[in-house]
Amino acid sequence: MTTITEAVPETRSFEADVAKLLHLMVHSVYSDKDVFLRELISNAADACEKLRYEGLSNASLLGEDGQPRITVTLDPDNRRFTIEDNGIGMSEEELADALGTIARSGTKAFMDKIAGAREAEGSHLIGQFGVGFYSAFMVADQVEVISRRAGADTAASWSSDGLGTYTIQPVDSADAPGRGTRVLLHLKEEASSYTESFTIERTIKTQSGHVPVPIFLKDRPDAEPKQIADGAALWTRPKTEVTAEEYKDFYRSAAGQFDEPALTLHYHAEGLHEYSVLAFVPETKPFDLFDPDRAGRMKLYVRRVFITDDAQILPRYLRFVRGLVDSNDLPLNVSREMIQESPVLAAIQKGISNRVLSELDKLTTGDTERYLKIWDNFGPVLKEGLYEDYTRREALLGLARFKTTAPGSEWRSLKDYEAGLKENQTAIYYATGTDLDRLAASPQLEGFRARGIEVLLLTDQVDSFWVTSGLDYEGKPFKSVTQGLADLSLIPLADGEQPAVAASDAVNGFIAFVKETLGDAVSDVRVSDRLIESAACLVAPEHGMDRQLEKLLAGAGRLDTAAKPVLEINPHHALVEKLSAVDGSDEVIRADAAHLLFDEARIADGELPVDPRAFSARLMRLLERGIG
Repeated sequence: MTTITEAVPETRSFEADVAKLLHLMVHSVYSDKDVFLRELISNAADACEKLRYEGLSNASLLGEDGQPRITVTLDPDNRRFTIEDNGIGMSEEELADALGTIARSGTKAFMDKIAGAREAEGSHLIGQFGVGFYSAFMVADQVEVISRRAGADTAASWSSDGLGTYTIQPVDSADAPGRGTRVLLHLKEEASSYTESFTIERTIKTQSGHVPVPIFLKDRPDAEPKQIADGAALWTRPKTEVTAEEYKDFYRSAAGQFDEPALTLHYHAEGLHEYSVLAFVPETKPFDLFDPDRAGRMKLYVRRVFITDDAQILPRYLRFVRGLVDSNDLPLNVSREMIQESPVLAAIQKGISNRVLSELDKLTTGDTERYLKIWDNFGPVLKEGLYEDYTRREALLGLARFKTTAPGSEWRSLKDYEAGLKENQTAIYYATGTDLDRLAASPQLEGFRARGIEVLLLTDQVDSFWVTSGLDYEGKPFKSVTQGLADLSLIPLADGEQPAVAASDAVNGFIAFVKETLGDAVSDVRVSDRLIESAACLVAPEHGMDRQLEKLLAGAGRLDTAAKPVLEINPHHALVEKLSAVDGSDEVIRADAAHLLFDEARIADGELPVDPRAFSARLMRLLERGIG
């Protein structure tokens, strides 16, 4: 513990709106109290960087202690937290100026001093001392700062409870750092966890493990310091100098994963904006992949200082990507929690998103097996972009892979699909459902299969949305096989046979009877050219909602009334032909047949009969008639 000298302390009031700022810092600006640690380490690293710069022209400032460092000391017995640096330090006047006001913070004055002359050096400075510092009062009810300016013989202390005034006075040299600043926090009772070694080490490694100054930790005042950060950021090193093992270790630490990265992106962007990126695509699905918030997990750093992990660096459909971006251009000030509104960040977001998609595209041809594993894990998430990101639809369609009705196929691209288009085929056909095997056996596919027309089998919930968003591929629209007219008459059968002749008058008469009998249960009953083996099926009206999408919305309570389906009947099915020949005087049997055809089509679609009891009675009557 530090000892204040007998000099008379001077009590001053904070200037301007510092008192309001203190209240704002505690209750509004920062939602995560851990941020105080980031701010204090940022300030300490800033002080070391200032000394490094001034030492270029005045080497005597460095003395015999030229290696910068930051030391965090914990005192659980007295509920105290101390952070000390051997940076540039502050005089008594500078303490009052930096910690008693807002507008004239130490860093701002320093950056103004070197603006223009040494812009490259200044761009690497961290923080704006005098702003984020006040976040310490989120966890402390008393804060003491003792500092000695580099090259000075005297030292001074600053102390406040954050309630409107602060005290400043000289201190004995023996009680002050040889050079630099010591910040002592008297922690609030509810903040006692900040004296736990594990908590502090984990937080520092997460938030500030890559500031350009080594960080040491003492778990007790009399303990030996343990280095927990070496001051070197992995992402700032050239790719050629980073081993696969180092990438894996960093990935596991940053992403909280225990697998290995399926794809690593490490690059430095220059030009209008300068930033570094180190990102990974996991080998397995993260546990929070389908979290309702769909939040991204890319961390944002500014000049190697952690800012936030919820800046939404990547669009939500790339939320499986883990890693960080480190910008040299973004401001590091009190608005850092709202930094995502910056136009600089918007440009960075665009650049990184495009780069991730580009790297995935390279895998589609360079390492197909690895890409298909990635698609297997994250395809449903990537397809969200087809619905949400109009500007990148073309790239996402190129990445998309599908299960289809093509024989012997696993994953098929739209390029593969296009290569197999049939003569007179004007659309890309798809079917949506929840079970791949059941979907492949759908009666609506029979006419397409007979003509060798490939159909995309879409089983992810998002599929029902993106296919209805009006997109196309190479001029070919996406068309559901369960919606509207199939319009297959212009495409010949695969075996070379001619399509069956038109329905007979008797069949047409029976279809008209079915339509009259079902009434409002259907919107229409018509002849089908999509059925080959089955007697009947249900489809959505031409301008109605796809039936699978309708089911999803109804299940989520977002659909008040469903559209009436269309019942399509195969006019050449043996059962239909026999029913058409039933004597018109047997109205009960004909009516039962009409309802049973409708219910059978519902069952084939994975639905229950409209009235299970009536369905059972009708079925029994037909069975009795057949046996009799």
